[in-house]
Amino acid sequence: MRERIEALAAREAGDYSAEDFALFAEFKNALNRGAIRAAERDSDGKWHPNAWVKRGILLGFRMGMIVDMSPADGSLRFLDKDTYPIHSFTPTDRVRIVPGGSSIRDGAYIAPGVVCMPPMFVNAGAYVDEGTMIDSHALVGSCAQIGKRVHLSAAAQIGGVLEPTGAMPVIIEDDVIVGGNCGVYEGTIVRERAVLASGTIITGSTPLFDLVREEIYRRNGDAPLEIPADAVVVPGARAVQTEKGREWGLSLYAPVIVKYRDAKTDAATQLEDLLR
Repeated sequence: MRERIEALAAREAGDYSAEDFALFAEFKNALNRGAIRAAERDSDGKWHPNAWVKRGILLGFRMGMIVDMSPADGSLRFLDKDTYPIHSFTPTDRVRIVPGGSSIRDGAYIAPGVVCMPPMFVNAGAYVDEGTMIDSHALVGSCAQIGKRVHLSAAAQIGGVLEPTGAMPVIIEDDVIVGGNCGVYEGTIVRERAVLASGTIITGSTPLFDLVREEIYRRNGDAPLEIPADAVVVPGARAVQTEKGREWGLSLYAPVIVKYRDAKTDAATQLEDLLR
């Protein structure tokens, strides 16, 4: 499939044949099943983007025509590419989508045991693994990779990174807690069991200050910013050291690692299994 998708994506935009649309449908079905994904982790724990998969997702937008996707009663109006309708689920998928205005785009993998609280949105190319909870007003961006048993709390925003195709999407590994109103963007990797306290914002250009290990973490060229495993990150501030900054008493936002997970942290962040 990879060679056929890359050949089709390399063609100039134009008329597409029934065979072309059948190939894209096969590609999108593989995304829906989790058989292919926008990024994968190798045996040593290093993540790699799958540029050809991202090119295939972009191809779908190029191939599609804008159609009316509004509900039959006409109460709302939705216009979008016909290649990316709403993802269809059945009870056999074992995904809970609680009533109330949530939307999952076709081409996203949602594993058994995922709970979706309304309203929330998952974009095409995203991968959400088993047992994760996506809370109200949360966003999972295109190509974002979400691990097992993750809690994306209310209003959490997980950016995607679809373009450029060779760029790393945002990665949230297993057992991570993303607090309410957090934002993770620009290909950041949040390693397993990390905790982002409410209101923490992480971007690729954000330096992360580790008070425990006395280190500062930054994105290094093409290597993304990584939040260490088990880190507990809170919103903080750092003083502006220029003359005017000191005169005006200015400070800049800075995420800070204040501790690493322990039994007390686990007790405070434990998800209630009965909700599942």
